[in-house]
Amino acid sequence: MHINIQSAISLKKYNTFGIEEIATNFIEITDPIQLLSAFEEGIFEKDFLTLGGGSNILFTKPYQGYIIKINIRGIQATTLKQDIFITASAGEIWNDLVWYCINNNYNGLENMALIPGTVGASPVQNIGAYGTELMNIFYSCVAFDTLEGVFRIFHNEDCKFSYRDSIFKSEQKGRYIITEVTYKLDTLPSINTTYGAISKELENRNITNPTIRDIAEVVSAIRVEKLPDPSTVGNAGSFFKNPIISLEQYNRLKELFPNIISFTMPNNQIKLAAGWLIEQCEWKGKVVGQAGVWKNQALVLINIHSATGNEIFELSSKIINDVYQKFNVKLEREVNIF
Repeated sequence: MHINIQSAISLKKYNTFGIEEIATNFIEITDPIQLLSAFEEGIFEKDFLTLGGGSNILFTKPYQGYIIKINIRGIQATTLKQDIFITASAGEIWNDLVWYCINNNYNGLENMALIPGTVGASPVQNIGAYGTELMNIFYSCVAFDTLEGVFRIFHNEDCKFSYRDSIFKSEQKGRYIITEVTYKLDTLPSINTTYGAISKELENRNITNPTIRDIAEVVSAIRVEKLPDPSTVGNAGSFFKNPIISLEQYNRLKELFPNIISFTMPNNQIKLAAGWLIEQCEWKGKVVGQAGVWKNQALVLINIHSATGNEIFELSSKIINDVYQKFNVKLEREVNIF
């Protein structure tokens, strides 16, 4: 199948930070077979970057290789007893998939409403929010092997999921291009209100027996309140991961900072709220040049008007340094830097 290679394409509309950088070569993929054509033409023997919604990326310089923009579309549902298998193409907008499931009364994605990005990125990042993680509903995905030129199926156990991580982000980073993802959902409702902000908002709305639609609407409202709209304020959502530390280190911090926000994890580990750590270093709402920290959520870095990728990156470095100096905790960037 023919592939169209465009030259010198602006990446501004292809990343939610709205950073103006140029791609030397740009290929839009609307059919998985095009990946085979690209392989046969030797595209993957050169530098390339796979791009979905551009919601988890920061460009700091022109991209000299090939941008592979995945725009494959389609959603299918298969019912097997009480299980629903939803197969969505990688180019589908994540939030569109969430509402497709809600409108069909398929339970499982509602707590992840309004997460930016596309379906293809969901297993790479092991996305999650408000008490739900993708790894708990992921069934399988189809991915193109850019080294071997074949399509491969990955099941849940193959992906080595952990907090905001997977085989696609770590040991096999850049090798596979995901073309579709299948999620195993349930027709029987299992409402998850364990995250405190959800319970509080439900109470504010006088909702005592929430539906999955109620959960999605509440989660969306919480996100809108905390996070800026990328169409008006350039951002990539949460810029930093919530750090995970040992129980021993946490106990030492708790003595020094009694109000520290934390969440219990398996294996005697504790997850800290990165936003709280950043706030304590007085970065929330602060502006440096054209870059800044969002006034309502310290995890979010913003492009105020015409920041360069390097300005955003330098701001993140200052925040990482300040948090380390105050708490002896090293923040890790969740956003991919190029």
